[in-house]
Amino acid sequence: MAARQFPSLFISHGSPMLALDTSHPAHPFLRGLGQSLGKPQAILILSAHWETPTPRVTGAPHPGTIHDFYGFPAPLYDLRYPAPGNHTLAQRVGGLLCPPAAVDLLRGLDHGAWVPLLLMYPQHDVPVLQLSLQTSQGPAHHLKIGEALKPLREQGVLIVGSGGATHNLREYFHPAGDNQPYEDFAAWLQTTLVSGDRAALLDYRRRAPQAARNHPTEEHFLPLFAALGAGGPKARRLHASFDRTLAMDSYIFEE
Repeated sequence: MAARQFPSLFISHGSPMLALDTSHPAHPFLRGLGQSLGKPQAILILSAHWETPTPRVTGAPHPGTIHDFYGFPAPLYDLRYPAPGNHTLAQRVGGLLCPPAAVDLLRGLDHGAWVPLLLMYPQHDVPVLQLSLQTSQGPAHHLKIGEALKPLREQGVLIVGSGGATHNLREYFHPAGDNQPYEDFAAWLQTTLVSGDRAALLDYRRRAPQAARNHPTEEHFLPLFAALGAGGPKARRLHASFDRTLAMDSYIFEE
């Protein structure tokens, strides 16, 4: 039987506390998202929190749970996401890229990967691989990576970009009192994605409202381009909410 084709996703993962904060609207959204999508053969996730000069993909049989944050409540550090890896799939992923991605046998899953997946697939019974970002190479590079990964969807692999629709941590911790710039950017993003204007998206630093304020650095926005490249032509927003200055919007890219 042929594997079911899965879409690709972009998820705003927000604070690590999302794993425990049932009061935030994004928490129940992610809880229901895995149920609505169904169980894939495997998950390939690109998180804002793994950056390397050239692409690397996890290949450990049992990738560890990385608590790459500090100053949070103790229960957060007790959480684990012991999903299996898949070395054979890691080699396949690496071979789709040019030059091929190196398989990393030591790297685990950072919070940009395990926090949303803990909510989406709490049984941690789906193999998970993580692919690194090359932040200095920008949006077009990550769009091409997504396009190269697209055949995996036909093999039942769910491709996920995990970052943030907006990501200004300085104003998150020291609010300026005006959330309009973030709301305007999120609205522009929705309009541009739904209309399929890839040229505008690739040029978002010039065309989007206050882009540099919404993304002082690009690592949280680049997973969007990988998901966009890997997905079908139709973009649809699945969720919209805010955590202070962080837009928690999530998108699906389907046929």
